[in-house]
Amino acid sequence: MSNMIFSVLLALGAGVSIVIQQALNANLRADLNSAAWSGFVSYAVGLACMALLVLALREPIPPLAMMARIPWWGWIGGLFGAIFISLGIVLVPHLGAATFIALLVAGQMLGSVVFDHFGWLGLAQRPIDLSRVIGVILLIAGVVLIRR
Repeated sequence: MSNMIFSVLLALGAGVSIVIQQALNANLRADLNSAAWSGFVSYAVGLACMALLVLALREPIPPLAMMARIPWWGWIGGLFGAIFISLGIVLVPHLGAATFIALLVAGQMLGSVVFDHFGWLGLAQRPIDLSRVIGVILLIAGVVLIRR
């Protein structure tokens, strides 16, 4: 049970870190007068942190044969991260952090339910059912309430 509580706390912390990241990136955009440079700095710092993690964990470089078996779309996750970072940099100052994150979570839930339903990108197939539909409706209602 304590492992589950720890996992929940880590997930909540990850959510808070997204708000912090978006606010810092939006502020950096204003300071640099550039959304592109703000995003570049965000990714450069993130890359440096991941490089330190790889070094700290002493992770070996994956063999080329293993990397060659990965489908082309397996390599483009960073593209969607860049879309997320860029849109946050531009939209947080206009929408506010709460509205942006509420819309972000609603979009994640809508996408997650659809991807689960069809089993896209290697996810286990989990059909849409009434409880998931109600959950999505409640999330959208939450977005409407946050925007007021």
